[in-house]
Amino acid sequence: MVRLFHVYYPVRALLLFAGETLLVIASFLCAVWLRLGSDSYLVLNYEDGIYKLGFVALLALLCSYYGDLYELKVFTSKSESYFRLLAVIGMFSTALALLTIIFPDLMMGKGILLFGIVILTLALILWREAYGWLLTRTFLRERVLIVGSGERAERLSRAIRTHSHLGMDLVGWATPDQDHNWDLSAALPDRKGRIALDRVILAMGDRRGRMPVRELLDIRLHGVKVEESAALLEKISGRLEVDDLYPSSLIFSEGFRLNEMFMAARRSVAIVCSLSVLLVALPLIPLVLLAIKLSSPGPVIFKQPRVGRNGKLFNVYKFRTMRQDAEAKTGAVWAVTNDPRVTTVGKFLRKTRLDEIPQLFNVLKGDMGFVGPRPERPEFVQSLTAVIPYYNLRHIIRPGVTGWAQVRYPYGASIEESKEKLKYDLYYIKHMSLSLDFMIAFETVKTVLLRRGSR
Repeated sequence: MVRLFHVYYPVRALLLFAGETLLVIASFLCAVWLRLGSDSYLVLNYEDGIYKLGFVALLALLCSYYGDLYELKVFTSKSESYFRLLAVIGMFSTALALLTIIFPDLMMGKGILLFGIVILTLALILWREAYGWLLTRTFLRERVLIVGSGERAERLSRAIRTHSHLGMDLVGWATPDQDHNWDLSAALPDRKGRIALDRVILAMGDRRGRMPVRELLDIRLHGVKVEESAALLEKISGRLEVDDLYPSSLIFSEGFRLNEMFMAARRSVAIVCSLSVLLVALPLIPLVLLAIKLSSPGPVIFKQPRVGRNGKLFNVYKFRTMRQDAEAKTGAVWAVTNDPRVTTVGKFLRKTRLDEIPQLFNVLKGDMGFVGPRPERPEFVQSLTAVIPYYNLRHIIRPGVTGWAQVRYPYGASIEESKEKLKYDLYYIKHMSLSLDFMIAFETVKTVLLRRGSR
């Protein structure tokens, strides 16, 4: 896997993206040549054709990204693969048509665009058929052996099987005998020098005096990758497994960049982003206020105590989405799917995330950041801290309007779901960077457009 913007991506996914980038450019270059023939060189070089081509290619890649076309899981189902591809082509064609009407001087000719869409559609179908076939070939898959037993090894086994699209095949487990002796000969070359494995993953709980150091060293020196289960799970899932964390792993691991200069840069970016979003949302705010006021009695702005950085309490602001007496009889309770306390207008605001616009003022005040763990209510924090290890670590930075957990996990409305969210929050805190923040912002737009993760 390759690390980009502090997130791990499978090499095969990056090759898919690179291949389709070249296909998009090649398809529209062919369209220019078919439409203009020998004059295509003049158009590309002297009529801003290169810039227009680049814009069209970028638009195509964005549509593919927002249509989840680069998820390798899509290759496990041909029907879903073709459905997504046609949906993206439709989205791309619609966007091109609208932009051609609104900005005709900035776009390529209609004939070129039409030819390009047809060529690109055929090229993508053929390319994805070929790439899907390649993904199933044995020589492109990694053979994996798990060393260890127990819950940690079981969790790793489930992850490998769940993420089979990443190209790993579990070929076996290695466990010690009654005398704590290990047989790892399967990972060593046979008499002909052939190695039956590509990667060995260590998934042991208590290693004191039990880790097969000599055998693992021998395996490593024969060219087989040796990796810890926690490190692999972190790459695969984009989260830190709380059950595998020890104080030493937090102390000596890479990441956790919280120096003053970096945090000051994040703060500056958060202010600029908040002001920009407020400026864009300004025309919508009066309409939202009016809709809330007409839909149910009560204030339009809702404020509630939340736990911020270092456990400090602050009032978070939101557009009200529930009835005014939502918790009059129950006290603090988790939100649920199709929550009856949510008003009709509130459902729309939650789906579109418009209810969170007032939190941008929390960002400007310094209570929150633009990206970070979502702020929780003090009642929930008290109960969650008592049962979830390392839960308070999420409070070492400012909470955010959006975050890694929000774009990777649908919702947290129970102890178990909060534990899952914490895993993503800790991953974010460990790998925090401006590039990761910008990536989360792009993912948030996708989440809003696809209306994921709200209740």
